[in-house]
Amino acid sequence: MAKNKYLVPLILITSLFFFWGLIHNLDPILIPHLRKAFRLNTLQSSLVDSAVFIGYFVMAIPAGMIMERLGFRAGIIIGLLFFATGSFLFVPAANTREYSFFLAALFIIACGLAILETAANPYATVLGSPETATQRLNLAQSFNGLSVAVAPLIGGKFILSGKHFSDAELNSMTDSARNIYLQSEANSVKMPYVVIGVVILLVALLFYLVKLPDIKEEKSERKGLLHTLRHKHLSGAVIAQFFYVGAQVCVTSFFINLATRSAGLDEKTAASYLGLGYGIAFMGGRFIGTFVMKYIAPARLLTLYAVLNIFLSLIAVFSTGIITVYALIAIGFFMSIMFPTIFALGIHDLGHETKMGASLIIMSIVGGAVLPPLLGIIADRTNNIQYGYVVPLICFVIVAWYGWSGYKVKGASGPVKVQLGGH
Repeated sequence: MAKNKYLVPLILITSLFFFWGLIHNLDPILIPHLRKAFRLNTLQSSLVDSAVFIGYFVMAIPAGMIMERLGFRAGIIIGLLFFATGSFLFVPAANTREYSFFLAALFIIACGLAILETAANPYATVLGSPETATQRLNLAQSFNGLSVAVAPLIGGKFILSGKHFSDAELNSMTDSARNIYLQSEANSVKMPYVVIGVVILLVALLFYLVKLPDIKEEKSERKGLLHTLRHKHLSGAVIAQFFYVGAQVCVTSFFINLATRSAGLDEKTAASYLGLGYGIAFMGGRFIGTFVMKYIAPARLLTLYAVLNIFLSLIAVFSTGIITVYALIAIGFFMSIMFPTIFALGIHDLGHETKMGASLIIMSIVGGAVLPPLLGIIADRTNNIQYGYVVPLICFVIVAWYGWSGYKVKGASGPVKVQLGGH
């Protein structure tokens, strides 16, 4: 796979895929937990996602500038320092019980992750022979998929207390008893995030000490964003990715909320369903999707999966009981191929504008900041979290359109190849 001199650097780069996946997939645990600790409504709790994905959007272009000016290794170390700093800020955020402090910490973490994601993919491809570059990248990305299953299990064990009181029960408590309970809920996030922060600092130290190869990139002519967006299949991909990421974040972030309300599960059991159910379905879907794409064109498979998720979203909205949880797990399976497939279709045949096109698609993940609050508004106004799932339903309609016709490139040079990795 990689020569011996590249083994340690490859292990370090692969660890980044796992760590940013871990922190992302702890958010669905944080959202119901912070909602309880701060007595938030659904809209307010959705700001966890907004803080994270706004951080990605803000840092998307600066991340590339950091790499150009300082180099990839320095950029990775800077990204890791942002990551660790945000993790450590969970301690004062919990101590002060200031929700805005938690959001600021998550924003800082996301800025670091944006830098790491900008650097990790090209680094994975150069740590060995060009012939095995795709294998290395898929290996690294498989650890990102692993985190989808692992993170909810970790969060469920170390963050969720399993205690839940209704508003009436909380209001009946004395001020002292209520404050002790709410403070204990806020405090439970400190240990996991401090441990993560320490591990990330150690990884940053290793990147400082280990010699990494330089990445030499040819400078290409730069043109404006609007000029690149003239490609209809690219502009369609930006739109589709915006709604896909919004759908994915909506489904996962409110999974526990829906499972506890619709199916009557306790929060720890719901977290297990999220990790062992949704997480494994999502990870398995990527492996199966890789096999199925040998026989079905990626765009057609994207359309089929999106249509299936439209029907599954209807089940999540209108059914009751455990079937709603199973519907969300199945949605995870069919979502698994969407991000990389939209990405590959969007940058197909862009030539020297490929990097700019890729940047635009990455920036479109800001959908993860915009659409969850919309779900929150619907859920709060109807007092029913299930009705909020009409938001991902609409998102899948747009993804289906892109897979059906929006992806088409005039005079395309050949079939699109898809690497199933990333978000």
